[in-house]
Amino acid sequence: MWEKLKALEERYAQLEEQLSDPEVIKDQQRWQKYTREHAELSDIIEAFRHLQRVEKELSEAQEMLKEKQEEEMALFLKEELASLEEEKEKLEEQLRLLLLPRDPNDEKDVIVELRAGTGGEEAGLFVGDLLRMYSRFAEKKNWKMELLNSHPTDIGGFKEIVFSVSGKGAYSQLKFESGVHRVQRIPSTESGGRIHTSAATVAVLPEAEEVDLEIDPQDLRLDTFCSTGPGGQSVNTTQSAVRITHLPTNTVVSCQDEKSQHKNRDKAMRVLRARLLDQMLTEQQQEQAQERRSQVGSGDRSERIRTYNFPQNRVTDHRIGLTLHKLDQILEGELQAIIDALVAYERAEQLKAAQ
Repeated sequence: MWEKLKALEERYAQLEEQLSDPEVIKDQQRWQKYTREHAELSDIIEAFRHLQRVEKELSEAQEMLKEKQEEEMALFLKEELASLEEEKEKLEEQLRLLLLPRDPNDEKDVIVELRAGTGGEEAGLFVGDLLRMYSRFAEKKNWKMELLNSHPTDIGGFKEIVFSVSGKGAYSQLKFESGVHRVQRIPSTESGGRIHTSAATVAVLPEAEEVDLEIDPQDLRLDTFCSTGPGGQSVNTTQSAVRITHLPTNTVVSCQDEKSQHKNRDKAMRVLRARLLDQMLTEQQQEQAQERRSQVGSGDRSERIRTYNFPQNRVTDHRIGLTLHKLDQILEGELQAIIDALVAYERAEQLKAAQ
């Protein structure tokens, strides 16, 4: 571990030099790449330098203790050694975690797609509940949300809604939300008071920058049409809605929420880039099947990951067996406890695999 840390410290010093090089500053793409790498290394280097200081203090205290000391001084040095040893262990554990392979997309913004599954209109209402939950969570994190596309239902839910979330570490936190979310409750339309089970799917995609993948304009087919509202009624008579088809993969993206065709096209391209990057990442993960099994954040999206039980005010995350009896708080955006548990589980699995 020590050799790896020394090599990273050298790389950190190189990056600091390059970031002040006028030639690099002129090339914004290179500068941004080096800035990201520098930021990713900063926590590791800070902890490593702290560890070096602690080891130096440990060595000095041990040398002093070897010399003949008064009883009071010797007692003080022994207490200091015990404290420094404890601090050293904590720093070494912190560094072991920091050195675990990082998801290169962790610092990216995300595009989230919510879709109603089984359960008819009730599933559409549940999509609205999930949208509110993620909106509240984003507010607590000081993240920015932007609506990209939506297909509302007649009674206030959504068949589908797509939005972006921008902010520090958005993907590192929200990637664990991908999968099937199940709800158990008595629908407002149910006169007999029976509990129904409905579902919605959540897809969290790292937002792709243009440097992440190139899309040949000749591979795209662009169609325009009039946007529609709930029930299929016409919203406007201008062809502002946009549908883009990526011909090589037959990936289709549409956007109709803006009145401007240009804005709808820009939003649709953001979603298309994210979906194509996600397809590329999924193919890579399938090639590394063993590693993928230890990552709770990259599971099969057809997998049921969480149940929201209204009668018992209970939320259960099935991947890690976590149950919390505070559904009302979670739906108001209090998601951090679940996400922290998922992050801890993934790190523990990675540590086991690294041993």
